[in-house]
Amino acid sequence: MPKLRRRLPASGSVTAAAGGREAAAPSSGGAVAHVYVHAPFCARRCFYCDFAVSVRRSADPEEWVDAVRLELRLLEGTGVVELASALKTFYVGGGTPSLLGPGAMSLLARALGGDRLRSPGLEWTAEANPESLTPEIATAWRQAGVNRLSLGVQSFQESVLTWMGRLHGAEGARDSVARARDAGIENLSVDLIFGLPDTLRRDWVSELEAASSLEVPHISLYGLTAERGTPLGRGVANGTIRMADDESYRGEYLEAHRRLTAAGYRHYEISNFARPGFESRHNQAYWSGVPYLGLGNSAHSFFPPVRRGNLRDWSAYLEAVSSGQLPLEGEDHPGEAGARIERLWLALRTDAGMGREALHTSAARKLVRSWDERGLVHRDPDRVRMTVEGWLVLDSLVLELDRSLEGAGPGG
Repeated sequence: MPKLRRRLPASGSVTAAAGGREAAAPSSGGAVAHVYVHAPFCARRCFYCDFAVSVRRSADPEEWVDAVRLELRLLEGTGVVELASALKTFYVGGGTPSLLGPGAMSLLARALGGDRLRSPGLEWTAEANPESLTPEIATAWRQAGVNRLSLGVQSFQESVLTWMGRLHGAEGARDSVARARDAGIENLSVDLIFGLPDTLRRDWVSELEAASSLEVPHISLYGLTAERGTPLGRGVANGTIRMADDESYRGEYLEAHRRLTAAGYRHYEISNFARPGFESRHNQAYWSGVPYLGLGNSAHSFFPPVRRGNLRDWSAYLEAVSSGQLPLEGEDHPGEAGARIERLWLALRTDAGMGREALHTSAARKLVRSWDERGLVHRDPDRVRMTVEGWLVLDSLVLELDRSLEGAGPGG
């Protein structure tokens, strides 16, 4: 069963070595209006975490912003990217951006050119952990232009938070939501992790009720995975930790769907729920296949049809940009077959689904009819959309559909 993972974009691997110096220019034409910036610093690495983070008690916002500014200048100077004069979405993730303090977002805005972040329609999201989102940070970020916060809550249960290695207690989520609202930020999202080991005796229903009770307009769910090299991964490998079985994982996901949709949230994407009008526009840009730029170590960019990935390690990234080199780790040129799989996967992971015109082989139409009979899709007159049961097996279904379209030409 595929795990519903955090971290976008996740749709293309970066494989081809690029030497860190030269990169393909965007072929899509036009300026890029969606930007992600990675802030890699964390006070502690969580038990399950395999993200590109640098563990430290405090972080230097000026060093971080200077590095991001250098990368952007290199990209613009070599013609790799042209940024729009007014961005549509801007996302600062991590790591723990709130570890950078109150002034980090205003510094970052100046580095990107303040006018780009002054559009009245801009969605500017920043991630924060409950324990480091102080009233001063929330207020300063709002004044800098941040109008959406994504809070790394993960759980409301003290024993679970301790097991995960989180630094906030059970009341941390409620306190951070209150601080954000006091600062004037109402567009809030909270993350929850599900599929934890049964030995933790987690009360998933109470977790969902606690999240709903916050009345935040957006909730994201991520299934726990045991990645190699993490303490969790090592525990699973040596048999001291047993992950939730498929039935438990499935049950928690379906329970979340039932309770959150009943509470007024739209399950608009495989891992995301929102009140009407509060869907993440930044993530929707990823899923729609438009160009986007990623800045910072481990950040990914998409200049159709090319995907690019930066050096993962913060020190290596900093050394590269400081010496005038693009911090590129690799590029992926997927070809038509890879691009077709990606189009299917991106379309079917949202509740909009895909147009039925994509099913232009008899094999594909027959396959989707069989999915309908198994309750895996909704077949509207002009759309094919996954059911929540279908989302649980999305990866395998996409591969089946791709095989049914093989040899049918680029329209597939």
